[in-house]
Amino acid sequence: MHHNTSSLASASLAEETIPEDCIRNLTVDNLIFTLHESKLKVLLVKYNRGLAINKWGLIGHWVRENENLEDAALRVVKKTTNVDNLYLDQLGAFGAVDRYPTSRIITIVYYSLVRHEETKLITGENAFECEWFDVYDLPNLMFDHGDILAAGLNYLKYIVRHEPIGFNLLPEKFTLLELQEIYEAILNKTLDKPNFRRKIQKMNLLINCQEKQKKVAHRAATLYRFDINVYEKLKEFGFTFEF
Repeated sequence: MHHNTSSLASASLAEETIPEDCIRNLTVDNLIFTLHESKLKVLLVKYNRGLAINKWGLIGHWVRENENLEDAALRVVKKTTNVDNLYLDQLGAFGAVDRYPTSRIITIVYYSLVRHEETKLITGENAFECEWFDVYDLPNLMFDHGDILAAGLNYLKYIVRHEPIGFNLLPEKFTLLELQEIYEAILNKTLDKPNFRRKIQKMNLLINCQEKQKKVAHRAATLYRFDINVYEKLKEFGFTFEF
């Protein structure tokens, strides 16, 4: 399904499109991840002008003079997905001299995790195509965006073993199978079900909702939610989750 984004530009557009209130050689780019159909997906946009015309890339924008970096990234993610409740963190800076063909542009990359059912991709006049792609089945990406995405995916594989960020892709109440699918989608591997459940339960992170799934064709599974206090401790001090 194709959508149009609103008036978000990118460093990929011609330099003369830089708004007056923005820094000329600094952008944010966003790795916006979601879980959909049991697959980890990233939101890409196909640009319709400049050096990136008809190429797919990450969704970004110039940083405004009076704007913090994280605020710039949040602005882009919220405007594109219409999601307010999301996890966002900085991946790092990408500033190779030749990353952009005509001038020196440094981009600060953020990654965010959004719940697919909460997204509503915003349409707008710039007529960019915007689409979710399986992170393991991507089109060719413009400039260094393929390298950025690979770096983001490697980091996500690392961080999901040491912080409970995967929960940010789940609804408030979820099954153990849905939780396992998050880890399998990010790590791109099948996990042993009894072993996974034993390790998750040992973390004391889950609270049994004493409810079952409703309106499912298969046998209804137990619903869980996570304990916010344990979650915050695990986020602060970390853990090692080996599969």
